[in-house]
Amino acid sequence: MDEPIDYKKLVEAALFMSSNAMGVDEISKATGIASPGKIDAIVKELVQEYRDRDTALEIVELDKRYLFSLKSPYAMKVSGLASGPDLSRGSLRVLAYISKNEGMTQSELAKIFGAATYDYMRELTEKKFVETEKYKRTKKIGTTQKFKEYFNTGQ
Repeated sequence: MDEPIDYKKLVEAALFMSSNAMGVDEISKATGIASPGKIDAIVKELVQEYRDRDTALEIVELDKRYLFSLKSPYAMKVSGLASGPDLSRGSLRVLAYISKNEGMTQSELAKIFGAATYDYMRELTEKKFVETEKYKRTKKIGTTQKFKEYFNTGQ
């Protein structure tokens, strides 16, 4: 039997996985939480929690949109690490999601990450980290051997 979903953790996960700032409506679509008031309250609570924590992470509000970020003194020190496999931040997040959900369809992925999914998929396919296979009116997605070797997953 599945455990009940913790909505605060779900909103936190959505903000973490998104490469772009998200508004309440986008968070609603990503999480399936229909109440904008509930999302707004959860986000404000998360912003305050990260503000109060002694951590390098923060949730920043940009014109009623929210984004996970590193606090500035830490971001400056570790920005060189972000280059990683020469993938955009959004592509890296999509790739992480795909690796945890092997065999998912591109249309399912697009529901989670939005229209930018197709750009991320193009980048991931060109760099041979994912492969696709025609499935009905969409594509099934899986990681490649190159992904397994590059990220040393041992899968």
